[in-house]
Amino acid sequence: MSRLEAVVVDVDPYATGPTSIIDTFDWQASPDGLATRRQLRALGLRPGGHDPVAQLRCRACRTKPARTCTRMAYLYRIDLALPVRPMTLAKEAALDRAMAKRSTCPKCRRRFHYCLQAAVLH
Repeated sequence: MSRLEAVVVDVDPYATGPTSIIDTFDWQASPDGLATRRQLRALGLRPGGHDPVAQLRCRACRTKPARTCTRMAYLYRIDLALPVRPMTLAKEAALDRAMAKRSTCPKCRRRFHYCLQAAVLH
């Protein structure tokens, strides 16, 4: 084994618990400059292809530090985020077709203003 191969380590950045290599913060304790995907979206941004730099424990796990959190939220750097891609006509047409499929009754072909459940059809 060469010297270079000895330092290469396979690491999972999305691992949770004690094997995690990224910083973990409790609920509402994340530092400035980091945001979740939803917070980025509210700012009109997207992660832009970069990996999360930290993770945020859920509200229920804040009071129980020994608990293994199963609902982690990943935090991304705001300064590396990119603007959200604009909606194109092709994307809008594809989304309309998908929503039409979900809101049209297969028996009577009537289109509703809400999504139908697969098991409950008249």
